[in-house]
Amino acid sequence: MISVIIPTLDAAAYLPACLSALAPGAVAGLVKEVILADGGSIDATAAIAEAVGARLVTAPMGRGSQLAAGAAAARAPWLLFLHADTVLEAGWIARVETFLSRADCGAQAAYFRFAFDDPAFAARHAAFWVDVRCRLLALPYGDQGLLIGRRLYDAVGGYRPLPLMEDVDLVRRIGRARLQRLDTIAVTSAAKYRRDGYLRRSLSNLALVARFFAGADPAKLAKTYG
Repeated sequence: MISVIIPTLDAAAYLPACLSALAPGAVAGLVKEVILADGGSIDATAAIAEAVGARLVTAPMGRGSQLAAGAAAARAPWLLFLHADTVLEAGWIARVETFLSRADCGAQAAYFRFAFDDPAFAARHAAFWVDVRCRLLALPYGDQGLLIGRRLYDAVGGYRPLPLMEDVDLVRRIGRARLQRLDTIAVTSAAKYRRDGYLRRSLSNLALVARFFAGADPAKLAKTYG
């Protein structure tokens, strides 16, 4: 029932864990295919895709362009967009199946709870504020995954070819009333936060979102983001 779409760019270090967590979904008949939408990797990303039977779709570099290309190639009626450095915790299949069993699921999209792969207090504190942001602003980011039916995805215009803020742009068009949180965790790499500092990185991301809302050019924001 689901095509999983993962944007990749030299993601070989993270992919095995991400794909391993998805494997039970294929065994259960829930995951029809895994598509890696690649932006020009020069590491072992392609070899990993081939080894696990995932489809590799090439696209211009940039998450918006890559996600749109992956969605265009997908063959299942449901799409699950997931970052390469994100691992769904055990139990995600049951939560997704419960969501898909609802009569109104076709009019809804869903995202996962968020956590870092770091037990430090700073990581847990940052994840707490992610939860607050989602509850108050209905603004999950791409590292929380997005499960959406093909019809709704097409109806709201899908991912736009933005180099940054493609996730914020799409969930704003989906809207609060059509977003549901699934009670299972997407565990995301904290590497960038450990490198830059949790507070500094969080405030920087918040500033970028604010500038995007104010009409800043996503290409310029992408250069700032690095």
